[in-house]
Amino acid sequence: MSRPRLSERILAARVQRTMQGRVRQRRTVTRRDGVRYEVDGRWLTGFAGNDYLGLAQHFAVVDALQAAASRDGAGSTASHLVCGHHSAHEALEREIASWLGAPRALLFGSGYLANLAVMQSLLGEDDVSVQDRLNHASLIDAARLAGCKLRRYPHADAEGALRQLRTVPDGAAMLVTDGVFSMDGDLAPLRELSLVARVQQALMYIDDAHGVGVVGPEGRGSVAEAALDPGGVLQLATLGKALGGYGAVVLGSEDIIGHLAETARPYIYTTALPPAQAAASLAAVKLARRDHWRREKLQNLIAHFRHSALFRDLQLLPSTTPIQPLMCGDEKRALALATALEAQGFWIPAIRPPTVPDGRARLRITLSSLHTQAEVDALIDALSWARDAVEMGYGTAVA
Repeated sequence: MSRPRLSERILAARVQRTMQGRVRQRRTVTRRDGVRYEVDGRWLTGFAGNDYLGLAQHFAVVDALQAAASRDGAGSTASHLVCGHHSAHEALEREIASWLGAPRALLFGSGYLANLAVMQSLLGEDDVSVQDRLNHASLIDAARLAGCKLRRYPHADAEGALRQLRTVPDGAAMLVTDGVFSMDGDLAPLRELSLVARVQQALMYIDDAHGVGVVGPEGRGSVAEAALDPGGVLQLATLGKALGGYGAVVLGSEDIIGHLAETARPYIYTTALPPAQAAASLAAVKLARRDHWRREKLQNLIAHFRHSALFRDLQLLPSTTPIQPLMCGDEKRALALATALEAQGFWIPAIRPPTVPDGRARLRITLSSLHTQAEVDALIDALSWARDAVEMGYGTAVA
């Protein structure tokens, strides 16, 4: 029996993706100015990025990056535990731990790496990771890589989490959830889940990539919004969403963070972030802590967008966060709607399976404090027009 050829498997998979409307193509951005993107020689207004507080191009953040790069160079040159741990890394860890009220923080190259590190370091084959059905892919991959048992519960269902924890009574347990779900924009029921974790003696881990900077008092994220003790849970804060940079930080108790620093393979065996990038993120954290008006403006834009969408009969998923999903159903409808919007100058790529479940393709509309109310109003007009145009083409409603 001959082995299957990888080339044939790749071709078959490509054909299947094409038939399903799931081929993904990169679009090259030539220049960016706030929420405006130059793509293929044309300027588009973006409602798809994660720069929720408008810090990615803030002059203070860019100045910090440039000053640190001129002083410290382009890279860290080594892993943290060899000779790559810089004072800029240390300052960033301390600042974000202070902001979020956690005992200690540990810097990683990305949120994906951080999630892999947490589960690989803390869980083994006799343990269990119980996760929300809609958790980010990195959390699912992390559990699989750790070799532990993976159990998933219905979305935002604390009782379902309790049932799953009870199915594996032996070994260590971790209850894992997104704080703000990246595709639906809703918040996890953290208070209820924390009670479940306490009863079942499970460590609670919250990936708050889309919450920190945006939700909770002073933008301290989903943990603060739920009034949980930040020292009693493990949480991830990304530097690449509301803070506009790159990398991630895991926050928790001194014992757990110390253990991660000494044993987590994605931390030990990789080059540390460039010090200049850490300096830029430090500047962004300080701005996020100080500039409360950014969150206030963002919340006003979210409320205005939702009110206007309701008036135009645009059916959004329930969300109070910058992530405002407009459901389209099948992939072809989502692509048609995205194409119609781009023709009017708006860039909102279609989100399709496997990123979201089958039959749940959507436009993932995201708002930033850089958007103006006039731009939001223009988007509402464009969405209404595109919906009607695509409806005529398909004969069925798309939103």
